[in-house]
Amino acid sequence: MRPNALFSGKSLPEYKQAISEAGAVVADAVASANHPATPRPPAHLRSVVRQVDLDRPLGELSSALEEARDLFLEHAVWFHDARYQAHLNCPVATAAIAADVIASSVNTSVDTWDQSLAATHIETHLLEWLAGRLGLGDLADGVFTSGGTASNLQALLLAREHSTADGTPLDALRILTSPEAHFSVTKAARTLGLAADAVVHCPTDERGRLRPDGVESAIDDAEKAGLTVMAVSATAGTTDRGAVDPLAALAQITHGRGLWLHVDAAVGGALVTSSRHSSLLDGIGGADSVTVDFHKTWYQPVAASALLVRDRRMFAHSRTNADYLNPEHARVPNLVDKSLATSRRFDALKPWITLRTHGADAIGSWLDASLDLAQEAHTIAEAMPDLELFERPSTHMLLFRFTAVDLEQRDDVNDAIRETLFMEGRTVIARTRWGGETWLKLTLLNPMADAADLRATFDDVVRTGHLLAGDLSAEVSA
Repeated sequence: MRPNALFSGKSLPEYKQAISEAGAVVADAVASANHPATPRPPAHLRSVVRQVDLDRPLGELSSALEEARDLFLEHAVWFHDARYQAHLNCPVATAAIAADVIASSVNTSVDTWDQSLAATHIETHLLEWLAGRLGLGDLADGVFTSGGTASNLQALLLAREHSTADGTPLDALRILTSPEAHFSVTKAARTLGLAADAVVHCPTDERGRLRPDGVESAIDDAEKAGLTVMAVSATAGTTDRGAVDPLAALAQITHGRGLWLHVDAAVGGALVTSSRHSSLLDGIGGADSVTVDFHKTWYQPVAASALLVRDRRMFAHSRTNADYLNPEHARVPNLVDKSLATSRRFDALKPWITLRTHGADAIGSWLDASLDLAQEAHTIAEAMPDLELFERPSTHMLLFRFTAVDLEQRDDVNDAIRETLFMEGRTVIARTRWGGETWLKLTLLNPMADAADLRATFDDVVRTGHLLAGDLSAEVSA
């Protein structure tokens, strides 16, 4: 091993040089990236990567960084580009990138106090602040997780344990949710050993929001069948339509029936920072558990999610003690007592430094700008005769499709539009299925984008749609 290859006081010159070189490589790549992507077929990239002999090191960091530039940065997807409008990937705050450098350099693990010291209290204080913003009450608590899927899993684990304390069998448990809920709810039910039909989809209104009367009917049906509703899982910001369920009404129902209410606010949790749209989360303080993803609408690097609970005592349902790590009667705060994971990065430092640099109001202004952009996208697309809109956006997402083609060809053309644009690299959008039909989707999280970027995207869709429709017509004629 080379002297000073590991980070320590003796390696500070090498550390500073490494950080400088890595920063320069990324900065150059960002400066030269003029499209959100430069795709190559999977087989090509697999072949190029597999040519690297990991048993033959290059010997110098500069050489390894050059190789990483060619292998990765030349083929990365750039979420900061205004024409990236596909999934829930956000441009990230530079303050958060700086925080990531610090967290990675120190390599803190926040599972126990003796590995983290002040980091334990920073994470705790940040989540207490967020719980206060959400209105969860004085007994609230939280823990960081690796993502919304992990947060939802732990929330439903707590709900399961709470519901089976009286001996209720697992196969009698049901989770009531929306058909538009994130697939991690179903994945959690499988992981938790529930019955195959444990997830019950309740009716939604025309905007894709859970109907309270439908939830009440489903509760009644479960009780008549001798089943136990272990949780109602609401969503604040559905993946395709950005819908926010009526949280206040659902909280009233669940409290009245003594049921657990979970709110998956992985997408919409940042609305607590908005000066104009925070009312969308009215009632969230009545939830028993809430998922919030900082790496979506808080403009933080992956991964940074959190699970919050209204009653900190509920974390006892997922606690396991180990004498060598977190003994039962420890006199210091060990966050592993609340976490399903053991070793955990100090991800709380990213939103902490972002908040200390810019403040919550700034995050809210970025969020408001992206919500405004979604409304502007609707207005622009509405004026284009070759496009059909699904509905006016509730939050960040816009569903639309190209219609200047025969109905029987419409799905194939819209599928091909998305794939063609991605391979061209100029415009990256998403697609989904609704009502048995293919729809294109914009997810607008970039407050740096503007109307010109939106028009360019829609122009690309229409141009590509006409080209593909012409090709299909030629094939049919032939």
